[in-house]
Amino acid sequence: MLHEDKARGVIACSAGNHAQGVALAARRNGTKATIFIPSIAPISKIEATRSYGADVRLIDGVYDDAYAAALKFQQATGGVFIHPFDDIDVISGQGTIALEILEQLDDVDAVVVPIGGGGLISGIAATIKTLKPECRVYGVQPQNLPSMYTSFACNQRTKLDYSYTFADGTAVKLPGELTFKLCQKYVDDVIVVSENEIASAILALMEHEKTIAEGAGALAVAACLSNKISLTNKKIVCVVSGGNIDMHTLSSVVTNALKYNHRLCTLNVTLLDSPGQLRDFSAIISQEGGNIVEMDRNYDLEDIAMNSCSLRFLIETRDLEHFENIKTALIDNGYNIKL
Repeated sequence: MLHEDKARGVIACSAGNHAQGVALAARRNGTKATIFIPSIAPISKIEATRSYGADVRLIDGVYDDAYAAALKFQQATGGVFIHPFDDIDVISGQGTIALEILEQLDDVDAVVVPIGGGGLISGIAATIKTLKPECRVYGVQPQNLPSMYTSFACNQRTKLDYSYTFADGTAVKLPGELTFKLCQKYVDDVIVVSENEIASAILALMEHEKTIAEGAGALAVAACLSNKISLTNKKIVCVVSGGNIDMHTLSSVVTNALKYNHRLCTLNVTLLDSPGQLRDFSAIISQEGGNIVEMDRNYDLEDIAMNSCSLRFLIETRDLEHFENIKTALIDNGYNIKL
């Protein structure tokens, strides 16, 4: 960086990951960083960026709104703008991930990559297809904001209205101009996954790989776990691109994933309001291998007899089949079960 550029400082916009990289690099190079971050970004990303010494400007909306504010600031100050994805140097740097993949697994059949604006997959796909053309490259986006997926289908860059996704790192309404061209040339297909499928992937990574991923970082794993990519007899690499997830969000994600996979299930039952009723009901669940983790009185049901009470149970189970077995056992013992 030239001396006069350092004096003006650097400017970036990001949902959080690019922001932290620019902030750290600016501090190490003795220049000021002004980072525009959308207000939907997790607090952990915002505070991490501040901790590297950046001047953080929060902008209402999503990445595209932060981008517009950053460009306006750049025009006013003359600072050096570092684009998070539509920049050939950024794309080239991210392409080194493909070099690492091929170095460690040279017979890889497919690489699956999260997509936001498209910088990460552009670098990886261009490198993979240059060095190993037969290797397939898939991109994955959240179903709630599939800008590259839609652009692919329409064969032109398409701007979408914002729709919430907790994969905030990929919440981009319009793909980059350069990245869209590179994706058209090098990416084999773009796939979408639901919020529940993303949550399930985060839970699976925690349980099986002891790895915490943010929503955007888990997209590739979500596509594979939901069988949206053929895995039979294939060596597939999933790029897990970030772990900056807010702890409050993580708690909610895990709970929702457990419910989605029928590992936490709800039962409503009406019991006589007399000693021993709850003990007998709980014993059946225990005998079937279930675990009651929460219980409360359900006031939503009407027409309950004066000598009865309606209870709601949250039960820990292995899967849907296990839950159905517990429900059947309760019904066989005369209990009136409602979901």
